[in-house]
Amino acid sequence: MERKQKDWEHLVDSIGNFLAPSMAKDHPNLPVVKAEGCYYYGTDGKKYLDFTSGIAVENVGHRHPKVVQAIKDSADHLIHGPSGVIIYESILKLAEELQEILPPKLDNFFFGNSGTEAIEGALKLAKHVSNRPYVISFTGGFHGRTIGSLSVSTSKSKYRKHLQPSWLTYQLPYAHSEDCPAGEDPEVFFAEKLEKEAANLFRHQVDPEEVACMIVEPVLGEGGYVIPPKSWLKKMREICDRHGILLIFDEVQTGFGRTGNWFAAQTFDVTPDIMAVAKGIAAGMPLGVTIASKELMDQWPMGSHATTFGGNPIACAAARASIEVIKEEKLLENARTVGDYALNQLIQLKDKFSIIHDVRGVGLMIGIALKDAETGEPDGEAVMNVLNSCLEKGVLFYLCGNAGEIIRMIPPLTVTKAQVDEGIKVLEEALTAVQNEK
Repeated sequence: MERKQKDWEHLVDSIGNFLAPSMAKDHPNLPVVKAEGCYYYGTDGKKYLDFTSGIAVENVGHRHPKVVQAIKDSADHLIHGPSGVIIYESILKLAEELQEILPPKLDNFFFGNSGTEAIEGALKLAKHVSNRPYVISFTGGFHGRTIGSLSVSTSKSKYRKHLQPSWLTYQLPYAHSEDCPAGEDPEVFFAEKLEKEAANLFRHQVDPEEVACMIVEPVLGEGGYVIPPKSWLKKMREICDRHGILLIFDEVQTGFGRTGNWFAAQTFDVTPDIMAVAKGIAAGMPLGVTIASKELMDQWPMGSHATTFGGNPIACAAARASIEVIKEEKLLENARTVGDYALNQLIQLKDKFSIIHDVRGVGLMIGIALKDAETGEPDGEAVMNVLNSCLEKGVLFYLCGNAGEIIRMIPPLTVTKAQVDEGIKVLEEALTAVQNEK
């Protein structure tokens, strides 16, 4: 074991020599040998409670037996299937099963490999069918790192540095609860604010008849885990309908039970024209989907958008198994009940720690915002100190927000109240240590 640990330490030290630092230097670079359920198993022999789900991917838990078996069974028959050249059962069955859990009329699918590909497909589809050039996104949104998706992403300026992403885009402000004046009803305030902001944009910068689509994360993800009022998204739907603008929901992170429903569209009771999903769909296998109505998809001529690896038969089999597990184990209900339990526990912590600025969440998508107690400024350094302290005690959290000031709590949907208690106890200890150092 000691020899193996030293070998791993040597490999980790040399990461920068053979892996691109832009990804490989992310937090926390934990060397692991195995994952199962809600846990990672480190090369140091320790077990780590995972509150990241592989960044909102492992919604049914790591290596769920049904998913593992589906992968093995599929590999016995078919590994690669360029859809269109051949056709196979897992992609057709997955399409059928997705229709059953999606909002009405979202019934036609383009299968790719990732979230950013799903977004690229959504943007291309919207521009093609509308024959309009412009896109409106929302400040703080994160939609991916390829050039098209990056053009509508504004969570951090460093993602766009030197790249000059330009897909003819405009931004409107996202609905942050802290921007609502005291005494105002957020449901009323933000809907009226969006109406005014959109009208102003249309008067001064772009005619609405030239706007192909609006794209939004129904819950802001990498940009800070912000939950908008329902009325704000409903107003967005109304504005789009008024001007013939297509509405795209980026449900890459919110999909497949994360908000307590299959999709955030159902949580907020707003149906988009186009949806992009990935992450939690296939329990860790690479799969992303651009989803729209058959009416829209039929306007995309053959070959105008295509893929070699998208809709891989093994990934589709894993996705089918994952959907089955969510149904059988009632994980939507678990996301709601355990999510509410965790949120209430964390809100109680807020009263104990002056460095906690805000706690917000829906389902098992929870953010804890930290601030400097003296200046009130977002405190990314404190977040990193908390994350490192938690890691030492065997609990893995992640971060988000423009300044890295938000602790992300996104455990697998299989998480129990006992595991939540374990994780929050460690978090409280870490917060105590960091606050006492201030």
